[in-house]
Amino acid sequence: MSLVESTIAARKAAGSGALIGYLPAGFPDLQSSIDAAVALAENGVDIIELGIPYSDPVMDGLVIQHATQQALEGGFRLGHAFEAVAAITSRVDAPVLVMTYFNPVFQYGVERFADDLVAAGGAGLITPDLVADEADPWLAASDRTGLDRVFLAAPSSSEARLELAVQKSRGFVYAVSTMGITGARADVDTAARGLVSRLRSAGATSACVGVGISNAGQVREVLRYADGAIVGSALVTALADGGVSAVARTAAALAAGTLA
Repeated sequence: MSLVESTIAARKAAGSGALIGYLPAGFPDLQSSIDAAVALAENGVDIIELGIPYSDPVMDGLVIQHATQQALEGGFRLGHAFEAVAAITSRVDAPVLVMTYFNPVFQYGVERFADDLVAAGGAGLITPDLVADEADPWLAASDRTGLDRVFLAAPSSSEARLELAVQKSRGFVYAVSTMGITGARADVDTAARGLVSRLRSAGATSACVGVGISNAGQVREVLRYADGAIVGSALVTALADGGVSAVARTAAALAAGTLA
């Protein structure tokens, strides 16, 4: 069992589920992004999702787009992601999953990327634009290194594609709560509950819901049927508006939704 899987299992055994928090590396600068990620773990976030800024973030909403663009304009380079992971894992025990579109991994070299992520203490990758049936190089590299690989499932996914995502994912399957891009919403789409049920039928033992979750009430709602709740835009907004201290407060408020 991977560190991500064991972390989720421990939260489920405690009668709740895992809180997964996303922040982009390099925003508003590299050191602040490291400190903010550490603040997540120190304030109730169980698993850190560290995003790699990318020039064409097709899944990300405006909040995350603006943050990652600022990081790129500030000089972020791919090597900084490994520096950030190493710095975070040296300070907290929470597993760090890297969220990245696959082109940077491909350009860097899949095997090299896997080796450098392991060396930095990373737990694995979330790859929103990589489908499991086109992921053979990454499947091989992650099998060799033991890294987790998290594939996405959407309400529009066919049963065959859900089964493939379940078979090939390690750590958890990322259940996209609604069609569209990331961003806080007043209500988490009810399609999420149906999607998680379909993933269970496909054999998923760990499914975490993301996109649209922004408060403790929504975290609590999602954890009634899923194994984890993923929050991104609300945390990025807090960092943009109030710095690391605001991230800490927001994480603690969200973590109240995980209390059994």
